[in-house]
Amino acid sequence: MSSGALAGIKVIEFGQMVSAPFCAKLFSDFGADVIKVEPPQGDAARHTGPFPHDEPDPEKSGLFFINNTNKRGITCDVNTEAGRALFLRLLEWADVLIENNLPRQMREWRLDYDHIADVNADLVVISITPFGQTGPYSGWNAYDLNAYHLSGASSRYCGRPGEMPLEHGTFAADYFGAVTASTWGMAAVYGRDVVGGGQQVDVSCAEAIAAAFVGGQNIGGYAQEGVFDKRTGVGMPQGAPATILPCKDGHVWMLALEPGQWNGLREVMGNPEWADLDLFQDMFMRAQNADVIYPFIEEWTMQHSKMEIMEKCQAAGCPITAVFTIAEAAEHPHLAARDYFVNIDHPALGEVRNLGAPFKLPACPGGPNTPAPLLGQHNSEVYGEILGLATHEIEHLDADGIL
Repeated sequence: MSSGALAGIKVIEFGQMVSAPFCAKLFSDFGADVIKVEPPQGDAARHTGPFPHDEPDPEKSGLFFINNTNKRGITCDVNTEAGRALFLRLLEWADVLIENNLPRQMREWRLDYDHIADVNADLVVISITPFGQTGPYSGWNAYDLNAYHLSGASSRYCGRPGEMPLEHGTFAADYFGAVTASTWGMAAVYGRDVVGGGQQVDVSCAEAIAAAFVGGQNIGGYAQEGVFDKRTGVGMPQGAPATILPCKDGHVWMLALEPGQWNGLREVMGNPEWADLDLFQDMFMRAQNADVIYPFIEEWTMQHSKMEIMEKCQAAGCPITAVFTIAEAAEHPHLAARDYFVNIDHPALGEVRNLGAPFKLPACPGGPNTPAPLLGQHNSEVYGEILGLATHEIEHLDADGIL
């Protein structure tokens, strides 16, 4: 890409599945020149799906498509000396390397930071793993959900009190780790003059989840006083109403904590007699009596649609929202008005609706405009233009299985 907030930044992505690809996508969707380096068999996401009509095809994976827009794609087998040499030459050209391989694997390839820094001292290496580059778990073969549950987040949030914790949505830790990595990775890029060159940004997805989802107040509180919060199941324990309730056509997130919000909800509900009690003016007292007031509120919500409830409550200054399904969110006029959906033509998938930029920069808007690359699509372009290889040399590397 020739324009964008990150135009001029040269990135090599050497990762698979979610964390490194999404981190690199945040660079590419805002103008950085990102070259995705895949093994000859392709990123594992190509074989994961979901696929149209459940028919596996490495060029039609939804997971791969969504995380790899605006990138150039090449193949390279770094298990071979010739492939490793090509990869190191690309790192000489780059400003940033984004990878999510286990530390021991990078050492086996001799592509760990100590080796890479000898090739390009100004290179910023963003390493994203479940548990980080150091510590007793750094070598574990782990996945997104391992990182999530190790952080204590499932004990804090998922499930009812007194019952077993619940699983969390897949890839939450990977995506959150990717956003964290992109933020501090860009800071390292722009801070090279300050620190005197490149450095390795060591991102642990588990630690990113622990800091933001679990909250420092819980981990720190336990370390100091042995006290921490646990999952509460339905609703917030400190205030009410603050829970999901059923309605005529689905569910609504009921939230009315401050006195003005509570009184706005009372007005929308028609000022029922039960809500006139003075003690209900305090959100803590309402929480202590949640088992009493929630059935009354539910009796009202079941008579109305979620959009009607949301619109009337918002008009009354009460921050209540409908709980949307994925299908409803995909067609939602608010997201459409913010240009959050874009249509992209893909040679194998046809026209596909994609998500736009998650961050708005009005002066230089980002977002996807070219599809995820086909496997090895830009081999000739990248190896020819950047490394200066002749066509016959590229063909020879391909025939030898290095590309």
